Amino acid sequence: MFGKKEQEKKVWLVIEKHSYGENNNSYSISKNADTIEKAMTFKAYLEKLNDRKDTTYFVASDMDTVMESVAYHHNKSVENGTYYENHPEVKRPEEKKESEETDEIRF
Repeated sequence: MFGKKEQEKKVWLVIEKHSYGENNNSYSISKNADTIEKAMTFKAYLEKLNDRKDTTYFVASDMDTVMESVAYHHNKSVENGTYYENHPEVKRPEEKKESEETDEIRF
């Protein structure tokens, strides 16, 4: 890791979008955060405070940050079992091994 800065800090942005007609939009950064959780909290509060119909908010970041977060949350859900609860069509690894052993015995 020579030549890289110490540790690049990931940044999540809460973007404010103003719509002025069909093709006339303007964007600005309302808040920034170092975690997706903080960014989503900021977004929720901004939406509650918003009284203009032409203004919306969304969260954005660079692709590496997004993929890193998706992989982290997926791995946590697999680890704690919620992934298998939410996706009953996917068998747990232990269940696959048991069914494979059963198939081998049936030959």
